[in-house]
Amino acid sequence: MSQKKIPAAYIRGGTSKGVFFHQKDLPIKREYWDSLFLEVIGSPDPNKRQINGMGGGLSSLNKVIVIRLSDRTDADVDYTFAQVSSSQPLVDYSANCGNLSSAVAPFAIDEGIISPNDGNALIRLYNTNTDKIIHAHVPIRNGKTVISGDYSLHGVAGTGACLKLDYLNPGGAGTNGLLPSGAVLDALEIDGIGFINVSLIDATTPMVFLDAKDLGLFANENPTELDGNTQVKDKLERIRCAGAVKMGMTDRAEKTGMASPRIGICSSPLDFVSLSGNLISKDEQDISTRIISSGDAHRASPLTSAMCLGTACKISGTIPNQLARPHSGETRIANPSGVLSVKSEVFIENNEWKVISASSFRTQRRLMEGAILIPKL
Repeated sequence: MSQKKIPAAYIRGGTSKGVFFHQKDLPIKREYWDSLFLEVIGSPDPNKRQINGMGGGLSSLNKVIVIRLSDRTDADVDYTFAQVSSSQPLVDYSANCGNLSSAVAPFAIDEGIISPNDGNALIRLYNTNTDKIIHAHVPIRNGKTVISGDYSLHGVAGTGACLKLDYLNPGGAGTNGLLPSGAVLDALEIDGIGFINVSLIDATTPMVFLDAKDLGLFANENPTELDGNTQVKDKLERIRCAGAVKMGMTDRAEKTGMASPRIGICSSPLDFVSLSGNLISKDEQDISTRIISSGDAHRASPLTSAMCLGTACKISGTIPNQLARPHSGETRIANPSGVLSVKSEVFIENNEWKVISASSFRTQRRLMEGAILIPKL
């Protein structure tokens, strides 16, 4: 069987990795993208390893980004994110990837799609999945993105150049608004569980937040421990799907998409040992969380989920707000890899909560470039 070459780059953005394409190199008809991306990643794989593709067996590694020059007046670059399932023939476009968003502007710059001046350039990104604008602040030298730097990101070995992301007006990224149910606290009735309290928040991405202790958890568990607990994973999935219905994302729980909403278990700050073996003190954090993303316990935190959690911490009465250490400014979020800081500008006006922006810092690096080889479809 002959194979087809498609120009591509393999890039780490934040704590995720993915395959990046120019949209012009892909089929014009979007209905052909799913089968192409499944081949690229190596899915479905019943072993969830993606040995025959570029994926890595985890939701944070099974990702694709498609980029083009924007024709919008408020954006320089358009991009579409695709989340590819490990074990099923599914590609989900319902959410954005905050971590890989950090590599979109660098890709566009280094590929010559846009040509900003040297310095700390502001690149305006339009995410087609969520219909939202993100401002990326990117260091540039000699027309190329700066890679080396001294910024350390928990969950990534080494250091790199710091890149700031500002998500503008992030409320309602996948639903009708910041509080899709209209309440800061909802009680969902789940078969086999009973009633459970959740906060349904949509800022950069829709999230279902619950108190870890309501499921006998602590929110400082090792991800492999959570992934191995099929009973807990089943409960979390049923809560997530019920939350999707309550948020108006679907009319039936069984039709809930793979990638959105995500679910986050939360607790007040707790000491724990990170995946790198470092002791993380409760004094270094404002809230602790474990996020389930596309069926996997995330090894760090999806950036959009962290931004949503930081926003929820600022909204009085939500579960994260009740659990978080009182704080102002940035929210320090404990996750399996360490601590991630995010900043959200939240206020209440006429008894309605609003979020102006959500921000954080990432590093990114191009790991490989050339062509993806796939069997001719």
